[in-house]
Amino acid sequence: MIKAIVTDIEGTTSSISFVHDVLFPYAKEHMADFIRHSNTLSDESQQEVNSQLDEVARLSGISRGDTDALIQQLLDWIDEDKKATPLKALQGMIWQQGYQQGDFVGHVYKDAADHLKQWHDQGIDLYVYSSGSVNAQKLIFGHTEYGDLTPLFKGYFDTKIGGKREVESYQKIINEIGVKGDEILFLSDIEEELDAASLATMNVSWLIRINDSRMSICEAAKKYLVARDFSEIEV
Repeated sequence: MIKAIVTDIEGTTSSISFVHDVLFPYAKEHMADFIRHSNTLSDESQQEVNSQLDEVARLSGISRGDTDALIQQLLDWIDEDKKATPLKALQGMIWQQGYQQGDFVGHVYKDAADHLKQWHDQGIDLYVYSSGSVNAQKLIFGHTEYGDLTPLFKGYFDTKIGGKREVESYQKIINEIGVKGDEILFLSDIEEELDAASLATMNVSWLIRINDSRMSICEAAKKYLVARDFSEIEV
């Protein structure tokens, strides 16, 4: 019996194109100004920016005092789609401003919104696991055309718990949720993530959305249960 569902975002609940064609370019366009003018933010936000820049410096080996080089490193990481935790945190802060200013709304597929609501009403605990920061996850679900979906979720996980292709990450999530692995269903469009979750004893379902997918349904079905949208997911 499935007691909890953990869902990916990009390519699963939301379009890959929204992330790559809207969110990433927006963060890239605003990154330099956001960092250079972080002194205009609240004290708490300034401290968060400084903390993340400290981590960028540590990971890259760039001097903490070389702001231009740190900014360039962040821009390079965006181009590389690097899953660096400080990059994801800073992107999330920039996106928060974009959502608040009405520059865009979070994209969520209607079938995903409908079934997340249905599963929540059935008493299934819902969680998100994405390489984007927890803050960014809450923003995308908090500003959708279907309203604020964040009350549907019991918790959120990002790369602070570990990489999405690492078995240990899913074992930690199982422990955090507090039920057996085979009572959890993980949803993703990435084979390596499904492999890791499956090895951690979770049930998995492979989302193969026609517009976003890089894998054929026939090939994927040889390995895992496949769904073209949330209406085809067996719970």
